[in-house]
Amino acid sequence: MKHRGRHRRRRRGRALRATLAGTALALTAAATMISASQATVADAPGALKPVSASDGAGRLPLAEHRVPGRWLDRLASEMGRPVGVGTVLENADVPLREAADCPAPEKHALPVEPAATRAYCFGGSDTRGWRAGAVTTSGDADDDGRWGGNRVILSGWTRGAEGGSLDGPAPGQGLAKVAFVDANDPGAPRYTWALLAVPVDGGRDYRGLVSPLSGMVWYQDKLLVTTREGDRNALYVYDMDRIQRATVESDAVGRVRGGWAAHGYRFVLPAVGSYTLPGGDDAARPATVSLDRSTSPDSLVASEWVPADGDRHTRLWRYALSRDPARSGLLATDSAGGADPVEAYETKTADVRGVLAHRTGWYLDRASGSPGGHGTLWRQDTDGARAAECGTDGTRHCWSGRSGSLSYWEETGEVWSQSGRMLFALPLTSIDRALD
Repeated sequence: MKHRGRHRRRRRGRALRATLAGTALALTAAATMISASQATVADAPGALKPVSASDGAGRLPLAEHRVPGRWLDRLASEMGRPVGVGTVLENADVPLREAADCPAPEKHALPVEPAATRAYCFGGSDTRGWRAGAVTTSGDADDDGRWGGNRVILSGWTRGAEGGSLDGPAPGQGLAKVAFVDANDPGAPRYTWALLAVPVDGGRDYRGLVSPLSGMVWYQDKLLVTTREGDRNALYVYDMDRIQRATVESDAVGRVRGGWAAHGYRFVLPAVGSYTLPGGDDAARPATVSLDRSTSPDSLVASEWVPADGDRHTRLWRYALSRDPARSGLLATDSAGGADPVEAYETKTADVRGVLAHRTGWYLDRASGSPGGHGTLWRQDTDGARAAECGTDGTRHCWSGRSGSLSYWEETGEVWSQSGRMLFALPLTSIDRALD
């Protein structure tokens, strides 16, 4: 039986590669129809410009705040003992569909060049009315690529933000949830949902996080997510060992008659901390983040969002992560609880929806300039910028259509991203080859 299962997985793998290859060819054909005038939208932004991380454009100090331990303990005493990622995965019962079974309009969002080597799609019923955003994996969490022996992908979604911008959900909309994807069997990934929440009233209740999830990093036992909730919040922090079970199935969020609800989902993550921005209406704000394991210590990199018609350049920052075992998964801070960037740059690339740094290169995912179009993935450093070309006119609109965050799984060498309902991966080496 084991041999037959392995043969079935091989056949599925061959079929998937053939499907993705066919999709890439079809998208390449479509790309040839893009006019030369459209191709110039993605003109090379040039080299990264280093700026001082201690003043001016490079300065973005973040202040760390912890949710009081007694608040979290009170929640746990009321809701029951917290669980970990393994327990959540045991409840992962919704299958992701392989690319061959995904609708053609969804697959159109996949990159043209280089092509994805693995791709899946979420169904419509539990994502309808939600907008896909950030991606991170157990490859970020631990350098062996596993968490408790499991391979895991986290996919972030925001309610009521479909087609919206990074400015945030419209009034009356919001809520943020994360799909915990059991990726132990690449041929049959399955997932379940957890709602992101914020403790209130001394830990006697919680409310839903109301913010688009445009950036997310799972590092050690912490999950850091970008937020536009409020004027000064930059990142919320969640503890992957403090996941609570909801006890009442209800669309409500928080304490309800008879127990605790999480908008109908089985699990909820209450925030354990946050990083806030300095005061002032013009303070920059991280819009997307990722992990860089090629530095010592490991670091968090961030990009702000500047619209294509903005009047200034986009800023990039790098923050060191703490080496203190008592501060696992958190940023390195000074004695006052402040985290200052250790590097900062400016780039002419606008409308950045995903950022990744590895060794000397920064990879910036720029959104499409038109509905239904494809975006551009730039690799920049202090010497210049490169992007893949596709189609007969050499357009650089070759990346995914509805751009999302980037996450590098070092153990497998893959970059993961999300475009609409499509979750996909491809080797970093193939990206670099396409850019050379």
